[in-house]
Amino acid sequence: MHGPAPHGAPHPAHAYSPAGYPAAARVARRPDPDRRRRIVGLWLWANGIIAGVVLNVIFALFGVLGSGGSMLGAMVVGALFAFPPLVIYLFVPMIIDRYDPEPWWCLLMAFLWGALAATGFSILINTGVHVGVSSNFGEPVGELVSASISAPFAEELFKGLGVFGFFYFLRREFDGIVDGIIYATFCALGFAAVENVLYYARAAMQGSDVLAGTFVLRGVFTPWLHPLFTSMTGIGFGLARESSRTWVRVAAPIGGYLLGVALHAVWNFLPTALGRAMGDIFMPWLLLWLCFVASFFGIIVALVIRKGWVIRDHLRDEVALGMLTQDELELVCSPIGRLRCTLGWRGATGRSFIRAGARLALSKWHTARALEGRNRTLSADFIGPLRDEIAQLRQELLARAPR
Repeated sequence: MHGPAPHGAPHPAHAYSPAGYPAAARVARRPDPDRRRRIVGLWLWANGIIAGVVLNVIFALFGVLGSGGSMLGAMVVGALFAFPPLVIYLFVPMIIDRYDPEPWWCLLMAFLWGALAATGFSILINTGVHVGVSSNFGEPVGELVSASISAPFAEELFKGLGVFGFFYFLRREFDGIVDGIIYATFCALGFAAVENVLYYARAAMQGSDVLAGTFVLRGVFTPWLHPLFTSMTGIGFGLARESSRTWVRVAAPIGGYLLGVALHAVWNFLPTALGRAMGDIFMPWLLLWLCFVASFFGIIVALVIRKGWVIRDHLRDEVALGMLTQDELELVCSPIGRLRCTLGWRGATGRSFIRAGARLALSKWHTARALEGRNRTLSADFIGPLRDEIAQLRQELLARAPR
């Protein structure tokens, strides 16, 4: 908050330059209000990644040695089928999240968590359950329990922990439901890519026709199932981030996780339980899930549009205060604003200006919701520094504006 200015004198933060814009006085850098939390989160993430890599390597070595070495070449083939399609898969959520896209390094962390940490811990639990149940009740029961109970609970738990990490340790990068879905999607795509390497490798060892069929099913028709399952947890954490009610903050993530587990279990159960008999109902079953995924994409688009409205609503008073012009408001709220900056004279500075404006609006939104519930939120601590950043970026844009 700024102190009052003498009557008739412009407030320092609202003083106008000859071009009609508020002047951006250079201000001292304010302390990061959640620096310690971010450091702890980074430490936990790094240790989880290391443990996941070790577990993946150990189980991969067991697989290669158990196959007499033939599995190694099959895994190379599996990787060639699993990883190139990621260029398309990862591009889709990045395109959808238009108004306040997540930083690339956050998306990379989410992807690596899913690909390395979540897969490593999940394979440890799933293998243990499969071996334990099979030794006592037989291989078919072990396969059914592992696929329909162990896998949904374990995989959604460890993928969901990645979403929780952003929710708790990177609060400034996690604003609500859309962000929860985006982080969940990147965690799940990383997980699915590594899982697909194993599925494609096993298929390759059975013949090229089996490999082709497996790729069409997993890589063409159902690449979005893992993101769909984990997005339920993401929605839960998103609701918790948006709500000021304590019971919602507790119940929404748990409910989202359990819904994701249920969807995952239903998808795994019928093919595992019915086996070959599944062929008679497979196509209707697949079409039903594809319709479900398509509907979910429609919901995501609606949520992104809602996010744009929230940003616009919470920047209107910044225009009234003189912190933004109407043209700058339209730039920040434009779904193609970043593209306009990239192709125009504003460049990277313009993109930073848009991001700071969106962050300011969302921080004000969270602060308002917290005040309604009489809660404390870190978002209030970001408002002042973001206004300072916007003022400085404006001066940089003015200096490079075409004459």
